[in-house]
Amino acid sequence: MDFCSSPGLLPVAEAMQRIYAQLVPLRETQWVDLAAALDCVLAEPVCAAINVPASDNSAMDGYALRSADTSSGAEFEVIGQSLAGHPFVPASGAALGAFQAVRIMTGAVIPAGADTVIMQEKVTRSGNRIQLDAAVVQGDNIRRAGDDIAQGSELLAKGRRITALDIGLLASIGVAQVKVYRRLRVALLTTGDELLPLSLSPGSSPLAAPQAGKIYDSNRPLLVALLQRLNVEIQDLGIIADDITALRAAFLQASEWADVVISTGGVSVGDADYTKDVLEELGQIDFWKIAMKPGKPFAFGRLGHGWFFGLPGNPVSTAVTYHQLVVPALRYMAGENLVAVSLLIAVAGQALKKQPGRMDFQRGILRTEQGLNKVYSAGAQSSGVLSSMARANCYICLEAERGNVAAGETVSVIPFDEFIR
Repeated sequence: MDFCSSPGLLPVAEAMQRIYAQLVPLRETQWVDLAAALDCVLAEPVCAAINVPASDNSAMDGYALRSADTSSGAEFEVIGQSLAGHPFVPASGAALGAFQAVRIMTGAVIPAGADTVIMQEKVTRSGNRIQLDAAVVQGDNIRRAGDDIAQGSELLAKGRRITALDIGLLASIGVAQVKVYRRLRVALLTTGDELLPLSLSPGSSPLAAPQAGKIYDSNRPLLVALLQRLNVEIQDLGIIADDITALRAAFLQASEWADVVISTGGVSVGDADYTKDVLEELGQIDFWKIAMKPGKPFAFGRLGHGWFFGLPGNPVSTAVTYHQLVVPALRYMAGENLVAVSLLIAVAGQALKKQPGRMDFQRGILRTEQGLNKVYSAGAQSSGVLSSMARANCYICLEAERGNVAAGETVSVIPFDEFIR
């Protein structure tokens, strides 16, 4: 068992169950313009008010005609044309007659009476007459009304996070606004006297000069960037010193506004780690340590009217616990319908070190080699080595009870998604 493991640590799956059992999804809704709907979560299903395509239309450039008149060598009179946006309307108002054809372009409406389109390459034209050079089958090259989207059908379900393709789909049925849940409000802070600030505002002053015993704050810029993938409102409270009074004031400020407060650092067992003390004073702690590597010192609890997630201070631990534990929780709170994580089986391309005791999320590089999924370590697995996280494209998920992995053994792999890239 590894040094940081001990009896009583909460398993990762149980930690998630306890989080979900308490969180309540948002119920407040608003209408937003389609242009502003990307990554919003639908508060009601969207049903199609029209067919797409709206009318039968041509899938090819060619000639619309009646299949009953067709045989190889048959001749037709071309009486007009149908263009996209400009359908053919006969002067008489009658349907297409026997041995009559209409020149038609891709996407144009099929004239009344026609039931087939023959490709232009399969006819010979002379003046206003065409001769068929090939047999015709009824219904050839016609896209039927509603083939793509049928009027009255449910297009997008309640709880769907709207994608760019969804926006195109909604536009195709004339939807200009959608009803969505309001955005989550997330307050963010980092703690530690050792941290040097980075300015996150455009045009601001450059970095603070390096100082002995100090490190640049990477966790806060990382989380601000990742949170933007979730389309949440962010209140960045900056770096809070290792001072219980300052931390209490920051937590009070955050709790007055936020649905969720996320902090990094201060959740371990050091003499200057005050987060637990302040949280016990202002809120309620549900659990404090989990059987996860990296990321054992992870906290969850109540703070004011919202919820608190305390992430470890090491940057990889911050990234992994945020992605594996906080992201699903935030998506659930935002009203999103969650689907199971994509889990692949891969062959270990090299030996992997692992001691039993905690579920291990090692950083890996997944490749396809000779038709097989193979995975390799992305480099050093220390919780302070962010460079291997940046190189990785997946987690190698090693079960708590598992030990060292030999090359050639199978392992479970979770590919990185848009919420961690």
